[in-house]
Amino acid sequence: MDAAGRANGPKYECLLFDMDDTLYPLSLGLNMACRKNIEEYMLHQLQIEESEVPRMCLELYREHGTTMAGLKALGYEFNNDEFHAFVHGRLPYETLEPDPVLRNLLLSVTQRKIIFTNADKAHAAEVLKRMGFEDCFEGIICFETLNPPLETAYNMDALDIDAVIVGGETEPSDFDGTASTESKNNIKNGTSSKSRILCKPSLEAIEAAIQIANVDPKKTIFFDDSARNIASAKAAGLHTVIVGSSVLVPGADYALRSIHNIKEAIPEIWEDEDEQVEQVIQPNTVETVILA
Repeated sequence: MDAAGRANGPKYECLLFDMDDTLYPLSLGLNMACRKNIEEYMLHQLQIEESEVPRMCLELYREHGTTMAGLKALGYEFNNDEFHAFVHGRLPYETLEPDPVLRNLLLSVTQRKIIFTNADKAHAAEVLKRMGFEDCFEGIICFETLNPPLETAYNMDALDIDAVIVGGETEPSDFDGTASTESKNNIKNGTSSKSRILCKPSLEAIEAAIQIANVDPKKTIFFDDSARNIASAKAAGLHTVIVGSSVLVPGADYALRSIHNIKEAIPEIWEDEDEQVEQVIQPNTVETVILA
């Protein structure tokens, strides 16, 4: 790195990762199993006409970012935790296995590493545990982070809430910042997560995650398997990587067929590693904090 580069610091200070179908391949089948569970929930719990369920499921996902967000927008009322338990609780998690190669890659990165997922905290914790990634990330921005219970979001800033540790303990979050502006506006306007869910790919969700993680988007690189999420992340000022494709999509700076190719495709993440190691004392390994 030249003198000018060193003066400006490392190119990337934070790596922001989507989780599902990004840290593991789509081919494992969790995505399809999740879709099947959502359709069963719509059929049996919401009594939606069977012939309408597949079409609605797909259209709501495309329009609102998640089918759940679309159902809420249409006025369906249901408990968020019960929905997540039904949809994720029966997933074939046994298909997920420890990934020591990716684990070593993640641990070799000296920059901050954060998960940003639309999924709930229980699902995120289970995936990371199964893959052996509990201690690979500083924290997780998940469904509960962007959509806190109404009374919780009203009474305190989201990042003042005790964060849930994957191992079951609780301790204060290390993140700085406040509850997302979008969440606060919803509360002031008398709306709650019942009718308005904040999630990718909305620009508001991306900007809220940037605020919560307290990162500089110009020095943050975002990894996701969704072209829509990549486009929104680029609009929010992030560097972007589409995962699961060898072809660039609109807004993507890099394309990775597999997340395992990260070091070959983006060596800049490691290029100033020696300088950082000299300047930064790495903390003891800790389990990933879930912001909820």
